[in-house]
Amino acid sequence: MHPPKNYYLNDYFDIFNMQYNREKEYMKTDIYEKNNKYVLEVDIPGVKKENIKINYENGYLTISATKNSLSSSPDTYIRRERLYGEIKRSFYIGMKKESDIKAIYKEGILTIAFPKEDISKNPLKNILIS
Repeated sequence: MHPPKNYYLNDYFDIFNMQYNREKEYMKTDIYEKNNKYVLEVDIPGVKKENIKINYENGYLTISATKNSLSSSPDTYIRRERLYGEIKRSFYIGMKKESDIKAIYKEGILTIAFPKEDISKNPLKNILIS
């Protein structure tokens, strides 16, 4: 039995799309609410904790991870699906105090929790009318 006519072409474009969207493919994320907080659970398997960075700026939480290639890699691959290099993904979480954002990395899962409530740059003040 032969593969379908466009099998190889589809496989080629699937690989292209996988690399184009690799942040979403390799940083799969679940987001849920728990105890008046939002929690992100991000899959980052095979990456050492010291190679993960979390930045928070202007309401955006950016996670970047670097995975180095093995030094004893073969010269020629038949197929290579495990990617190496840097991946990065950002989430808009609103205005938070940095000290309220907590992160834990365990067994390939990065868990980030932060309050649901935003802090205000200019708190709303009521003005009395006389």
